[in-house]
Amino acid sequence: MTERFEIALKTPAGSVTSTVDVPTGFVPVSAIVPLVRRMGEEALALEEQRARDAGLSVSCRKGCAACCRMLVPVSVPEAFALAEVVGRLPDQERELVHRRLDATHARLEEAGLWNRLLAISETDRALEDEDFAPINRDYYALRLPCPFLENEICSIYEDRPAACRELLVTSPAELCQDIESNPVTPLPVAVRVSTALGLLWADLEKDVPRLIPLPVAIEWVRRHEHEQTHTWPGTELLDRALEKVWRLLGQAFEKRSAEF
Repeated sequence: MTERFEIALKTPAGSVTSTVDVPTGFVPVSAIVPLVRRMGEEALALEEQRARDAGLSVSCRKGCAACCRMLVPVSVPEAFALAEVVGRLPDQERELVHRRLDATHARLEEAGLWNRLLAISETDRALEDEDFAPINRDYYALRLPCPFLENEICSIYEDRPAACRELLVTSPAELCQDIESNPVTPLPVAVRVSTALGLLWADLEKDVPRLIPLPVAIEWVRRHEHEQTHTWPGTELLDRALEKVWRLLGQAFEKRSAEF
């Protein structure tokens, strides 16, 4: 059973109205991930339209996978959802993904990054952007392709993390080949979905707002399988998630007001 809600979001780029069907029974937190991602994408579409109105265009295209060598953070609900996606793959595809994950693990071990990434995923304190900066640089220096990248195309595109959806640039695509040296121009993001979902999980479980580096996400879920089974009423998850989204939108309005 589901209940239909109409949700209105006022963003710095305009207003978004979405109709969502929410399970009325008890569901795991991963069930809310597609709904929150959808709201984030609709808000981002307004930013794309604003850029087009200003004579700009998004240069990201299928097969342009430079950003797939960056360290992607995922929230706990997204990590659970990702593990479910992998678990639903046909046997042959799932085995291929696990081989890629194992190869990524080995390369990160060799580079001395695996345990550092695990430490970030298991930290008992809230991390700031500057806490991620050193390991982001070290990871990016490897130019290691995402384990879900296949022939320069995302093999889980419809289920890709929110951070991947939100990184859109209007600068020339070739600059993305080395973002350490080249200035790129990303679209503004009013609602970072991984942040909202991270805050949701922290609220539900009285945990820190946890962001997990994508290469260790499946391993993290394996270590926390007992938490993956926790359930809540779907409508409660939606209410709590919306509260986080609205909070982030409020911060976005304040930030943009300060810029003008």
